[in-house]
Amino acid sequence: MDQIKIGKFIAECRRKQGLTQMQLAEKLGITDRAVSKWENGRSMPDSAIMLDLCMVLKITVTDLLNGEVVTMDNYKEKYEKNILDMVKQKEEADKSLLLLERVIGIFSIIILLGFTFLASFLEMQAWLRITLIVLGFVFSLVGIGFALRIEQTAGYYMCRKCGHRHIPTYNNVLWAMHYGRTRYMKCPKCEKKSWQKKVISKDN
Repeated sequence: MDQIKIGKFIAECRRKQGLTQMQLAEKLGITDRAVSKWENGRSMPDSAIMLDLCMVLKITVTDLLNGEVVTMDNYKEKYEKNILDMVKQKEEADKSLLLLERVIGIFSIIILLGFTFLASFLEMQAWLRITLIVLGFVFSLVGIGFALRIEQTAGYYMCRKCGHRHIPTYNNVLWAMHYGRTRYMKCPKCEKKSWQKKVISKDN
């Protein structure tokens, strides 16, 4: 999606309705700075207020996402393009999240090893040594838990039995045997267990 084009379209529609940025912001319960960011192409309206924005501007969501009024002649084409764009954006976001997950996991291990090293080789009182080790475990467990949440929600797991791609629950991911990002889990579709590989795309 072209944020610059969409921003100019929002500004044009706002002016057609005789609204200032402040007036539009008040109707939507947001700041005029947010409206300014939309119109300058620096951000997109949040999905939670997108419908309200379209109602105020008297346009459709399809119009908004295309940055122009969509006629019935090219509605299907524009709709399909928007769906493909959103899928592509999700896949790119998931790739970034999985990279972040790897970084968090590495830092969690470094923190644990660092705290353990300090507690083991530096002269200090026993209570401080124990505190350092406990803190190392706590920080690393929090980091690993956060990384695991990212792995669970970013992308999909693919069943090797039927090829179904799904997002399992956090508990299923947490307790499943695994190597890397491949986990031994039950498929919700065929209900068979297999080593399910992490994939980015929903479709083959």
